[in-house]
This record gives sequence, C-alpha cells and structure tokens, in this order.
Amino acid sequence: MSTSDVALGADIKVGCLSWCFHTFAPGADPSEAIDIIGELGFDGLELILLAREDVNGYWTDARVDTLRGQLGRHGLEVSQFVLFQPVVAGLASADRDERAESLRHFEEGCRIGRMFDAPIINIVAPWPVALSGPVDYLPRHYDLPDAGPDEKFHIDIAEGFDWDEVWAAYIEATSACLACAKSYDMRFTIEHHTHTMIPDATSFLRLWDAVGDPDLGYNMDVGWTLSQREYPPLAIHKTKSQLMNVHMRDIDGLVRSFVHVGEGVMDFAAIVDTLRDVGYRGYVSLEQDKQEGDMRATCARYLALMRECLT
Repeated sequence: MSTSDVALGADIKVGCLSWCFHTFAPGADPSEAIDIIGELGFDGLELILLAREDVNGYWTDARVDTLRGQLGRHGLEVSQFVLFQPVVAGLASADRDERAESLRHFEEGCRIGRMFDAPIINIVAPWPVALSGPVDYLPRHYDLPDAGPDEKFHIDIAEGFDWDEVWAAYIEATSACLACAKSYDMRFTIEHHTHTMIPDATSFLRLWDAVGDPDLGYNMDVGWTLSQREYPPLAIHKTKSQLMNVHMRDIDGLVRSFVHVGEGVMDFAAIVDTLRDVGYRGYVSLEQDKQEGDMRATCARYLALMRECLT
C-alpha cells in the first residue's frame, strides 16, 4: 500500500477516538466508548495501547475477539491502532538497546492492531530521552499562565546531549518501525507534538525525506498544529502527499486550550475544503480533551458539523 492508495480510496470518513470516553490509565477499557461512538453514528474509531503491561494484561486474544464482535455490531472499523508514548518512549534514545526494547513493544502493537484489521499503526513522535520538564508528558509543557516574577520557562537538557546523534538514531528507529509495520501489512503514521522529534509538518517532511518510503505517513492533529502557530490548511498543503490521517479538535482564541467543538476558533470548514482540494481520502477523527461538559453532546455536535461540511 502507498499514499496513492489513500487518495484513490473511499471518500473522507468521520471517526472518533476511543479515549474521548476513557482515561489514559493502564488497562482502560474501551467497551463503553465503542458503544457510544457506534450509537452516535461514526464511521470508525481508533483504539490505543496505553501501557506495556497491557499487551498481556488487557489485549488478550479473548478480549480482542469480544471487542471485534462489539465493533461489528455497530458497523465500526478501526481506522488506526495507536501506541501511547510511554509504550515506545525509547525510540528517541541514542542508546541502541533502549531503541530495540521500544521496537519490540512496537511490534506487539502491530500484532494487536492487525487483529482488528487496522490498516495503520500510529504513534506520537517521541521526545529525546535527554529532555525533561515539570510534567511527565512533556508536550503539555508549553505555557506558564500563572508565572511568578522570577519564574522562567525551562526544560532540562541532559549533559552531553547531541542532537545530530539523536536525529540519526531516530531515523534508524523510524525505518525499523516502518519495516515492522509493513511486515504486518500496515502503514505507519507519526503525529507531531510540542518538544518531540516531530513538532510540525516541516520536521516530518525532513524525516520522510530521510526514510523515503510511501508507507510512512503524517498524522496531522489540527489542534496541536495551530497551537504551534502553524495554520492547519497550509500544513495540509505541505504534507498532501504523505497525509494519511487527521485528528480534529477545537481550540480557544489564545490557541493554547483545546475547548469543546463549537466553543473555539478552529475553522473546520476550511480544513475540510483543503483536504478535498488536495485529494485526501481518509479519516477526520475527533480527539477531544476531556473537560467539564457533556462529551457525548460534543461528539454528536462534531459529527453533525462534519456531515454538513462534507455535503
């Protein structure tokens, strides 16, 4: 398969991510999410491997069979199977053994995703293990809304850090992951986040040029794109040949808080129009931060908005 297969495939489909309705805690059960997403009328959804221990602790053959039956009753397909960052955090390490360990868990994710007939395996780009900040999930460290008079925005960078070495190792790790994904007849998408190896569209294109394989694709999250001060329709034009999946979310006027759909400034109509202009044929799936409010109503509102934009 290649990106041309995406462009020549079915029309744009509307999906939802299971973690709109469950936590990121190890062992989180997506069963309720599947029922809600199916009842709302989405075309498909994404499932996620949240922790290494879940490979054997949650995603057993029996569990997969049960979930597959549940998906079938709702007519839902799994558009991507996702590996949460801690599962493959060592992919951005300069240490070969750490990368190999993460690759082993990446393969476990491919095996599980293939059991759901998912065509794509996905990860958020890892950040260098030499970087650390005040929060465990480093991409969420992007502002100091209540900064004191002497407080500075800071990330620790370990002594001896060598970006060129880490980048070369990451290219090697990405190539190994892609080869693994292809061995399971899957494509491999990478999503950009703040402070990671791939923070934006241009950095992904640099990685893609180094790997040079059409089965490596870009997973664009329009919220993280705009929070990086990159206009999503422009990013779509940049990555039109590599774009395989899109995550949608709204954002506030200061472009730093992911508010519920309809409460922010995200121009969803312009995004859909641009996707059509470049010939995109894939999923536009809602990934909504869980805040106060009715998530089911937010998802229903998003689905109605997408149906309107697509017609």
